[in-house]
Amino acid sequence: MNALLGLGSNLGDRLAHLQRAVDLLGIEPGIRVTRSSRIWETDPVGGPDQPEFLNAVVEVITDLQPHDLLTACNRVEAVLGRTRDVRWGPRTIDIDILLIDALSIDDDTLTVPHPPHHQRAFALMPLLELTPDPKLPNGTRLLDATPQGEAHPFAPPLTVPA
Repeated sequence: MNALLGLGSNLGDRLAHLQRAVDLLGIEPGIRVTRSSRIWETDPVGGPDQPEFLNAVVEVITDLQPHDLLTACNRVEAVLGRTRDVRWGPRTIDIDILLIDALSIDDDTLTVPHPPHHQRAFALMPLLELTPDPKLPNGTRLLDATPQGEAHPFAPPLTVPA
């Protein structure tokens, strides 16, 4: 399966956290990171007052089932010190499963496509770099979305494992 993962960090060395997340995802069994968008600096959306984020989207090829992919992403977050004390609060790393092929999942632990990524500049701008005309499983074209929040290119793509 192909999956697109959204990465975000707004605490500490944000750029290092994003790169370390890619490195750790790359050594997870059943996951191969294939591409990265540029890094974007974005305004926080929702939640408490907090620093700006650095965001990127990475493409992975995986033979993991969606919930197992989520477990792997949560493991990487834990290694990088992610805590979930404040909803939408500051974090060292956040890894969201934005899209998995044309799958649609909505249960207590996982929602794919990730809501509402198509409305947020922090996910949409880097996503459009990797998938120029992405569509949701219901056929909605993301090019028709008007993203909320500010996003500015910050750095070149993350380094993906060879």
